Amino acid sequence: MVDVDTRTLEAAGATLRYDIRGAANGGAAGQAPLFMIGSPMDATGFATLASYFTDRVVVTYDPRGVGRSARTDGATETVPEEHADDLRRMIEALGAGRPVDVFASSGGAVNALALVERHGNLVRTLVAHEPPTAHVLPDREAALAVCADIHATYLREGMGPAMAKFLAVASRKGPFPANWADEPAPSPSDFGLPTEDDGSRDDPLLGQNMRGCTSHRPDFAALRAASTRIVVAAGEESEGEFPARAAAEVATGLGTELTLFPSHHGGFLGGEFGQQGAPADFAKTLREVLDSTR
Repeated sequence: MVDVDTRTLEAAGATLRYDIRGAANGGAAGQAPLFMIGSPMDATGFATLASYFTDRVVVTYDPRGVGRSARTDGATETVPEEHADDLRRMIEALGAGRPVDVFASSGGAVNALALVERHGNLVRTLVAHEPPTAHVLPDREAALAVCADIHATYLREGMGPAMAKFLAVASRKGPFPANWADEPAPSPSDFGLPTEDDGSRDDPLLGQNMRGCTSHRPDFAALRAASTRIVVAAGEESEGEFPARAAAEVATGLGTELTLFPSHHGGFLGGEFGQQGAPADFAKTLREVLDSTR
């Protein structure tokens, strides 16, 4: 049984809560602490993946406005630069005395790229898995408009219609056409989603992070200049999907090859949120990537 040490950290506009596994034994000699981060997914999404790294100090957290990390500024949207500053604060508070390794998934990968752009000295290796940044896509204008429409739909109609659009976008293969707005909107009932608007507008995905995450423009000059080793990854089953297409373009922008991981966008999940990936195979690949030399 791995002990979990939960800590609290005050940040600008939020109170962050993060969990440290393996702190008692300090991890294996020579091993950097390993951060596992998502957005808007909270720490619970990494329970299975962390169980494969009991030889290391593993840090997970709830991003601002999600789960246990309450916002204190009243803001309704968040940008990757804010998340990056939160990550900087946590890494510095950990006090490891050396750069950390980071596995970052989805929006967490966008936030981790923003972190390395500004504080590359804090990160030894970043594995950025399927960062959904629309700005790098050839069809960027349509992709950005699609994401803005999901956010606008949420504000106008609530969670059901907006989440239906999000799920349709997430599973779509290939570029977004210029006339995407002419396509019929998916029905919430087709996805088992509520059709009635409950009036809430605080969803971390649809409300807080949708526009900021997808509209982030990576600073490739800063990323290439950083001391951080950056490995951009995508799932073997994700080919053609928005986040995987973005990952391929980010790798190209860095002048590196895209690294394929087992399974899909949530390939590390072992039943969390009702989703099943291939966590054992995923963890094996992640370990190989982290242990490989530059």
